[in-house]
Amino acid sequence: MEVKIENRPEGLYVRLCGEIDHHSARQIREQVDSAVEMLRPAKLCLDFKEVSFMDSSGIGLIMGRYRLIQLYQGSLEIINISERIKKVVSLSGIDRLDIKIHSLTAR
Repeated sequence: MEVKIENRPEGLYVRLCGEIDHHSARQIREQVDSAVEMLRPAKLCLDFKEVSFMDSSGIGLIMGRYRLIQLYQGSLEIINISERIKKVVSLSGIDRLDIKIHSLTAR
């Protein structure tokens, strides 16, 4: 799993690449939490375009970042989510929270 974090004017942008499972979720969580706590962005954007697999650890990852960003009165946005991962997110109920979720755009 590769994580690229950019501090942009509109907020903190995190590009995730690879698989999100219990092995990689901890590393992602530590990197993202450190950046959020240091920068306190108004928005945290998680880009799932290059995520090939996600299990329940990914749900925990999203929920934890949602709670963290709310501590700083920020918002969470998930972009470029595939239909397969969107189904996992929907089954978890995350899509009913105050999180903007955008599907992968066709090119």
